[in-house]
Amino acid sequence: MTGDDALSRAEEAEIARRLADPWPNSADQERQPPETYGAISSPLADSDDREIERALRPKRLDDFVGQARVREQLTLLLHSALRRGSPPDHVLLSGPPGLGKTTIAMIIAAELGAPLRQTSGPAIERSGDLAAVLSTLAEGEVLFIDEIHRLARPAEEMLYLAMEDFRVDIVVGKGPGATAIPLDIAPFTLVGATTRAGLLPAPLRDRFGFTAHLDFYQPDELSVIIKRSAGLLGVRIDDVSVEELALRSRGTPRIANRLLRRVRDYAEVRADGLVTREITRTALELYEVDELGLDRLDRGVLDALVRRFGGGPVGLSTLAVAVGEESETVEVVAEPFLVRHGLLARTPRGRVATAAGWAHLGLTPPTSADTTSLFD
Repeated sequence: MTGDDALSRAEEAEIARRLADPWPNSADQERQPPETYGAISSPLADSDDREIERALRPKRLDDFVGQARVREQLTLLLHSALRRGSPPDHVLLSGPPGLGKTTIAMIIAAELGAPLRQTSGPAIERSGDLAAVLSTLAEGEVLFIDEIHRLARPAEEMLYLAMEDFRVDIVVGKGPGATAIPLDIAPFTLVGATTRAGLLPAPLRDRFGFTAHLDFYQPDELSVIIKRSAGLLGVRIDDVSVEELALRSRGTPRIANRLLRRVRDYAEVRADGLVTREITRTALELYEVDELGLDRLDRGVLDALVRRFGGGPVGLSTLAVAVGEESETVEVVAEPFLVRHGLLARTPRGRVATAAGWAHLGLTPPTSADTTSLFD
């Protein structure tokens, strides 16, 4: 199947879903897990995002936009391994969701000309599950484990030996009569992805020969990504609109591509299909995405913190109840962006709104607001 065919099928699946359920965030929202939360500015991916991203992803490092230092480091790592004719060191990719960790894993396999085997930490519940995967790897194959910090402890311990010596011990029997049978596995390259590198145990983290941390993208980098995606999706958009989308994408390519698709929908239904700055602003206003990139959930959290609790401090669970969301949704989806932009601060006593947070809502903070210090 060609890239164009995959993109067409992904687009058709998304359109069919929207026609079948045009309001996915209303009655069904309470039973959706945080991973499928439908906020337009959420960095988490739903099933439609994954289908579209699969067709939009660059296939080579030269086509990958942003993360210049990581891209250069990976280029040296992969090219040197190809010259030696041996698998490169194991690679750990860390950073917030939506920045391209899965894309880089696929690019690593493509650059090496090797097959890619994909799985995730939560899917490997027992050491036997991992042994079944490792024992079927071909020489030089790339194994990608997403959310590697969520591996079960027995699987982690098995992975230590596999990464170092390309060997696993299969335990046969139980109790005093149990016997460990060593099983050699083909040399492979492990690519692990995590959004919470601090949860990785030190023995596992130290076995990665190369660790890359992905940072949020600059607006000019997002503009390049949006233009490329617009070309693949057949969206007619002017440069001013591209810049407007880039500024509201929270430094995250996944959000940039999602906003582009929503603006495209608006332009096709309410206009002649050409995305202009006026169309872009009107569409984003309809989807409740403001100039900073805050959506309904972000503003709801900030508004509740300021208007209901006087700017805080207030606990996470109380704040989540105030906006009618799960604590995990508020913590994972809304808080990181609000903290990064200095609109909200986390303190040992709870969440507090900063002076910038008050100003964003058009309010004047009391004299006691934004007085958090190192010792609070």
